[in-house]
Amino acid sequence: MSKRTVEIMDTTLRDGEQTSGVSFSASEKLTLAKLLLEELKVDRIEIASARVSDGEFEAVKNITDWAKTEGFLSNVEVLTFVDGGVSLDWMKQSGARVQNLLTKGSLNHLTHQLKKTPAQHFKDIEVVVSKAREQGIETNVYLEDWSNGMRNSPEYVFQYLDFLVTLPIKRILLPDTLGVLTHQETFQFLHKIVERYPNTHFDFHGHNDYDLSVANVMEALKAGVHGLHLTVNGMGERAGNAPLASVVAVVNDFMPEISIGVKESSLFKVSKLVSAFTGFSIPMNKPIVGDNVFTQTAGIHADGDSKKNLYFNDLLPERFGRKRKYALGKTSGKANIQKNLQELGLTLNDEELKKVTERIIELGDKKERVTKEDLPYIISDVLNSELHQQRVFVKSYVLTHSKGLKPSTTLSIEIEGKLYEENAQGDGQFDAFINALKKVYQKEKRELPKLIDYAVRIPPGSNSDALCETIITWQTKDKDFITRGLDSDQTVSAIKATEKMLNLV
Repeated sequence: MSKRTVEIMDTTLRDGEQTSGVSFSASEKLTLAKLLLEELKVDRIEIASARVSDGEFEAVKNITDWAKTEGFLSNVEVLTFVDGGVSLDWMKQSGARVQNLLTKGSLNHLTHQLKKTPAQHFKDIEVVVSKAREQGIETNVYLEDWSNGMRNSPEYVFQYLDFLVTLPIKRILLPDTLGVLTHQETFQFLHKIVERYPNTHFDFHGHNDYDLSVANVMEALKAGVHGLHLTVNGMGERAGNAPLASVVAVVNDFMPEISIGVKESSLFKVSKLVSAFTGFSIPMNKPIVGDNVFTQTAGIHADGDSKKNLYFNDLLPERFGRKRKYALGKTSGKANIQKNLQELGLTLNDEELKKVTERIIELGDKKERVTKEDLPYIISDVLNSELHQQRVFVKSYVLTHSKGLKPSTTLSIEIEGKLYEENAQGDGQFDAFINALKKVYQKEKRELPKLIDYAVRIPPGSNSDALCETIITWQTKDKDFITRGLDSDQTVSAIKATEKMLNLV
């Protein structure tokens, strides 16, 4: 059976930017545009709305200049408006050559927002499409609120489509603007349309207000649509748009009749970059790209994985450039612990493993989070092993912070029985502490890991005037690892986390 190719348009840079509080800079948009088209290999990208701002103009100009040299100009699209050609002039100056013209897909929107008749609206659209053609600009047409149009004014929708198919347009874009469709309606409405206009290209643009966007996308494909609009991490207005990563996985695994060109192994990388640019963290349980989705927690699952991958499904993390993890907690059991010990290169006999398992269960009952990096400490504590005993002690420190002067730290530290003292300044008290520590380690010709992430938060179950937890991510040549410190003072908790790191390395 020959496969049907479906276009994927990523609209993170335009519709995704409508996420409350999100705004990409011109350089960020260019970086993401390159990644989306060159590495992720989506077919098209919608990058901006015309006439929005000078910054948006600069972003579009940068992308079109690059796209022109790399042969991607026809893959770059801009949202435009029925404004007599003002949007087209903006597009022409920016170098864009494909417009996605926003029009009214429901009688309700047309009557109450534009206060025009269908005939008036159609005439205005014809003028814009004609001007675009004269200027060498390709046109796709959005039917805003199309889903409600099909529910409440289908006669208008088909009257409008009958008109649109007579115009020189390439694609008709059908959005569930308010995210109201069920999967049954999605199939019904789109099947009618695709059957009635077999020679017209239709895109489906789903929103996720009822958490039905992926299901709706599947039904849209079954109905015969030719293109999908998706966003990285499901970003978009309100509850967001249909998420790119989930749809790609679903299509590849459950719809063998459909062919899409998106490169699965780059999904996680692009997801993390969008998260970094926007400041919007990815939910831990977000399918495909969330931190926890390839983490087994129950011990019986880890045991099954060791005995013929009994708890694996087709969503293998390696497909997306990721690795499976095994969580440690009250339900983890010996199998999870053994998996983590293997990664650390540690071995325990049955009796030692039993004692460590009991301690991890005890910590889990107290809602303590246990990580692979915590295992050496638990082993040391439970087994009183000299191999893992504490060898570095932060004995004393003086932290100073005065107005008009750089913060400074005087540090006293014991390393394997030898005492050192150093003083240093820094941009903050903890930075001064780290600078003093570096002096000590440089004297001893020892190398410190690189600090790559520093996060402070209130521990679960605490409150704002109680303890704070500092979580620091360190990087060595071989791996990244995390240490945590807990104290009522933020800097002291960071020092405690650093002391843990010094003993680990």
